[in-house]
Amino acid sequence: MIIRPVATRDLSALQQIAVESGPGFTSLIDDRDFLAAKIRRSLESFNRTARAPGDESYLFVLEDPETSEIMGTTGIEASVGIRKPLYHYQVSPVIHQSPGLDLPGHINALKLCNHYTGCSEICTLFLRPEFRRAQAGKLLSRVRFLFMAQHPERFAGEVIAQMRGVWDENGQSPFWNWLRTHSVDLDFNTVTRMAGAGNNSVIPDLMPRHPLYTHLMDESARAVIGQVHPDTRPALNMLESEGFRPNGYVDPFDGGPTIEANLADIRSVSASTACRIEVVDDDGSQGRAFAITNTGTGDFRATVTHAARYLPTRNLLQVPATLAKALHLRNHGQARFMELGNSAAGRQPAAIPLRDQQEALHAYR
Repeated sequence: MIIRPVATRDLSALQQIAVESGPGFTSLIDDRDFLAAKIRRSLESFNRTARAPGDESYLFVLEDPETSEIMGTTGIEASVGIRKPLYHYQVSPVIHQSPGLDLPGHINALKLCNHYTGCSEICTLFLRPEFRRAQAGKLLSRVRFLFMAQHPERFAGEVIAQMRGVWDENGQSPFWNWLRTHSVDLDFNTVTRMAGAGNNSVIPDLMPRHPLYTHLMDESARAVIGQVHPDTRPALNMLESEGFRPNGYVDPFDGGPTIEANLADIRSVSASTACRIEVVDDDGSQGRAFAITNTGTGDFRATVTHAARYLPTRNLLQVPATLAKALHLRNHGQARFMELGNSAAGRQPAAIPLRDQQEALHAYR
């Protein structure tokens, strides 16, 4: 498995992923022109010299090098909420008190806001069903953090992820089904497609600006606020192990939570190591599992391997010649890596249960 920047030749595979990912996956929609523009923007971003986060959008694909099949996608937005507001509902407690009657009342209200401005966002994580296997999900999730650790000047200090909320097998969102009866009568797939295509005006123009009191909602809608789709749970578990936490903001369409972390505090960022490379002969030996990346941007490559060996006293990573060629690594050059597992020093991210490694990563926008 090799992760690389998306390329123009990936357009058809990207469109297939947009179909397979289902409703609410707003960062990929089944529109060839939209996807072609997304690829162009990503290519420009990888090849741009950036000294601060701007309008860059980095889209990676996971490729099977033997078949050239695209196994999945993952991405990073360098700075969100600048060109267009990023809307959320803030879940806020409201206290009504009647001292004379000694009847305090505690309820929650959803308040429309655009709290996140200038943050970086990890997004577009999807592992195709036929390629769900051990380490694939880990690589898709953590490769972004290795890239960000290597190029911190390109990203903001705060990182968010918008997790997919609950919807049923018919593509219906309980949260949106309640909301549409009180705002704009558009089905869930239509409204999320509009948002994915960049038409965010549907939110301030058509959705209620007044607080939504959750105790007035249907039980089915209220129950999914801040919850994730079952297929998104593995991705949420991974990010929680990295240090991401919710802060009371949910998606305006499906009620899924947005979680956040400081870039420097993300475990895969702090646990990764910049090192020198020594290219060695392929001897077939196997050791610990490492995620390894080169230090490039436009020619970025990453993989998971058991064939590399780290010599900490020399800060040297020994990489077999075949693997070094696949990752565009040269002898005496530089790379970044992290061990996929627990370390004695306690710096590595917590181990992810095997079920979560292999389960559907149907993850976030």
